[in-house]
Amino acid sequence: MLTPELPYYDDPDGDTLPHRIPRVIDTHVHVFPEKIFSAVQGWFDAYAWQIRYRMKSRELISFLLDHGVSRVVALQYAHKPGMAGFLNSYMAELCRDFPDRVIGLATIFPGEEGIRDLLNQAFDDGLAGVKLHAHVQCFDMNHPDMDEIYRLCQERNKPMVMHVGREPKSEHYLCDPYELCGIHKVEKVLRAYPGLNLCVPHLGFDETDAYLDLVKAYDNLWLDTAMVLADYFPQGSPKDFSAYPLNRIMYGSDFPNIPYAWDRELIWLSKAGLTEADLDMLLYKNACGFYRISE
Repeated sequence: MLTPELPYYDDPDGDTLPHRIPRVIDTHVHVFPEKIFSAVQGWFDAYAWQIRYRMKSRELISFLLDHGVSRVVALQYAHKPGMAGFLNSYMAELCRDFPDRVIGLATIFPGEEGIRDLLNQAFDDGLAGVKLHAHVQCFDMNHPDMDEIYRLCQERNKPMVMHVGREPKSEHYLCDPYELCGIHKVEKVLRAYPGLNLCVPHLGFDETDAYLDLVKAYDNLWLDTAMVLADYFPQGSPKDFSAYPLNRIMYGSDFPNIPYAWDRELIWLSKAGLTEADLDMLLYKNACGFYRISE
């Protein structure tokens, strides 16, 4: 549950990647036009945690690249109908400003008019997939309105990142994530669209054990690690990666919307007892495969 009482950590920033980590693709980095970013930060200040990194989109991308991150996957989401075209154009421009360093995802507001045209235009402009957030956009992933998005992503071989884990929940969302989200709903999507590669962020927090079973059962399901390995949320976090199929787990930071140092989870991973090969798979190679990035 999100509350403004969640802690803020003043841990030191690393100047570069931690020891044992030679290369990283951060698959969970948020960008927005400045006015929208300011509103997002204000919401977090009021209802969640204090965001540590108050940067504009180009500044935060440069920060990560300057600190040793090889590439970033940039995410945004439309908060209401009519925003997606503008946001997708903004994302395509960011990608042009950082050629081969930023992999940008399109967004759409489920149920709005012209979804196919908006997404086709975004894909034609070079965007690599679609990002949706059920907590903010208040959609049911099994509603018929979603089928057009799933079908088009499958047709165009574009992956989807969809925040449909139940947490973090907040009474200040316009909908109840526990009603909209759940492992059984995700499985219906995976079964209906076997050609759709889907990433659920945050290891599916708080149903992490169930998502572990699901990722073993469906080879079109992927998970990212964002904020789950940071010893931050009071619910606790999975610590033993030996049970996970590491070829379908991707590192993501949730930068810049975090209340601790940018490299906190990277430090944890560097000490997690993983082999060099497993670290490289989780931190780099899996993202190349999911987003069809040339190494």
